[in-house]
Amino acid sequence: MQFQSNCFRLNYHSCKNMTTKTTGTVGATLDKSGTCRWRVWAPLARNPKLILVDRSGKDELVLPLEPDANGYFIAEQQRVVSGQRYVIQLGQEQRRPDPASSSQPDGVHAPSAVWSPDGYEWTDIHWKGRSLQELVIYELHVGTFTREGTFAAAIGRLEQLRDLGVTAIELMPVGQFPGNRGWGYDGTYWFAVQHSYGGPTELQRFVDACHYLGLAVILDVVYNHFGPEGNYIAEFGPYFSDKHHTPWGNGIDFDEELSRPVRDFVLDNTRHWMRNFHIDGFRLDAIHAINDDSPTHILAEIKRVANEEAEQSGRLVLVIAESNLNDVKLLDSEGNGGYSLDAQWSDDFHHCVHALLTGERDGYYADFHEPASQLLKSLSNFFVHDGCYSQFRGANHGGPIGEHSGEKFIISIQTHDQVGNRAIGDRFGTLLSPKKQRLAAGLLLLSPNIPMLFMGEEYGETSPFPFFCDFGDEGIREAVRRGRREEFSSFAWQDTLPDPLAKETFESAILSWAWPSGTLANAIRNLYQELLRIRVSYPAFRNYRDRQAEFISAGSDSAREALVQLTRSDANNPNDQIITYFNLTDDRLKLPPPNNEDEKSLLLHSEESRFGGVASVNSNPLVLEPFAFVVFRLQRKEKS
Repeated sequence: MQFQSNCFRLNYHSCKNMTTKTTGTVGATLDKSGTCRWRVWAPLARNPKLILVDRSGKDELVLPLEPDANGYFIAEQQRVVSGQRYVIQLGQEQRRPDPASSSQPDGVHAPSAVWSPDGYEWTDIHWKGRSLQELVIYELHVGTFTREGTFAAAIGRLEQLRDLGVTAIELMPVGQFPGNRGWGYDGTYWFAVQHSYGGPTELQRFVDACHYLGLAVILDVVYNHFGPEGNYIAEFGPYFSDKHHTPWGNGIDFDEELSRPVRDFVLDNTRHWMRNFHIDGFRLDAIHAINDDSPTHILAEIKRVANEEAEQSGRLVLVIAESNLNDVKLLDSEGNGGYSLDAQWSDDFHHCVHALLTGERDGYYADFHEPASQLLKSLSNFFVHDGCYSQFRGANHGGPIGEHSGEKFIISIQTHDQVGNRAIGDRFGTLLSPKKQRLAAGLLLLSPNIPMLFMGEEYGETSPFPFFCDFGDEGIREAVRRGRREEFSSFAWQDTLPDPLAKETFESAILSWAWPSGTLANAIRNLYQELLRIRVSYPAFRNYRDRQAEFISAGSDSAREALVQLTRSDANNPNDQIITYFNLTDDRLKLPPPNNEDEKSLLLHSEESRFGGVASVNSNPLVLEPFAFVVFRLQRKEKS
């Protein structure tokens, strides 16, 4: 540590009072003439060099890295071609990949490769993006979405997602991670695109194909930690600080005296995805683990940069936070002390639905011991924990939503986290009866929020989505196995816990992508498709501000918290309403009699045979089967 400290003062003393962004971008930039420029922040290095190597790792050319301002170094070379391998030599023996490498075709420990984004000819010149209000998000893991596990193979399924009613694809992280199998949250090269998915040019082609079909692409980015294997970034500079701590160790340094280049590394990454890959939005992973006491929080600065890039490109870009804080400071404007983000995840809805339909009360589900009434609250106020006591946390949690409307909150009934962090990765397709699966879908897609589907959910996929990874370091491999065993040590199925390192665990997660006619999978997909068709067909679904959720009488005192009526109205015509009745119990319930003065038309009954049900949709008075729901359009007559 003493050597690093001395090196740091030698190379980085001019940075002490730096507050403004330095010019240029990090990594390798190859222009059309074949001239490549490298820029690396390496204040801990002494006389660093950039070495061009061939594909076997043999040295071809050694270039001095010349000092630039504030601990940066630069080099330039002509007649460089895309694919050229290179390493950065920090000391006598340390040869490392570029922290801002755009391509790691041979893995996290191998040399970086020069890559030019100009090699792909885009066809999306007229694409302007998707507004927040239009979003129906589909979370997709490239490696298990198809048998091939590549961007190229995923393109072949995009049209079916468009026809389903999806408007945006959310890609789980694609930054280079160890091995060929992983969720992506252990990435160590934020600028590189996972080689086993096809690499950077294939991601460009995937995004272009999405835009051709009218699908936006939201990228899951991890700015709260670096993965443990292939993580050499601390050898380059002081990226971490012991001021803040995260589940992965010391926090990334966003707020101490010399943090400006670290912040710029993140902002350059945001620009990289937008400029070179035409990304339409970002899901910022676990922002509660991004600690920053600066006057301007790094999240607010990410949003500013995204806005600047969006204005220059003429495309809409959205920045969405994954957060368990239940804090609308993320959404509030900077003028009101917030970060001005476009939307945030709202987990309370998921937890209510899951607790209600599975009966589970372990872990954070202990907070959802009254799931029916709490679900009603989430439909109205979005946050269940809005300052009230959380048994799981042992403290009051969250705050009210203020004036923010429903499109600011992303909800789900399944996600990679909620499924994959279970012991065996079991989905609703195996956890719930068909009736309950249908009810969950209706609650998700008829609620006054932005829905997100987890791949396969739309046809009741029964293949699990367990946690899997592909670390090469034996110490890390054993630590992962031990951690999983300890996490689920109190569960009966510990002995059958999947080995996260086994190839078979990964392969078990590959989607079946099948819904043959006459099967339950086909019926569930029919329901999702019809619900999504209804969402875009009636103006009330475009009004995220006006909603009313209440329990209504079902003719029995015992059913007091059984029948939910959700009313949504056309913002321009409050007399044009969509009313949905949800039966939250295993009892048959009667709906209230219709008002003959109003025009009421049935839009959907979850128990129709095309959705796998058996109920008569024309019964009068309508009897709602257990865990069923019905959707009406109500056009109230003006009173004279």
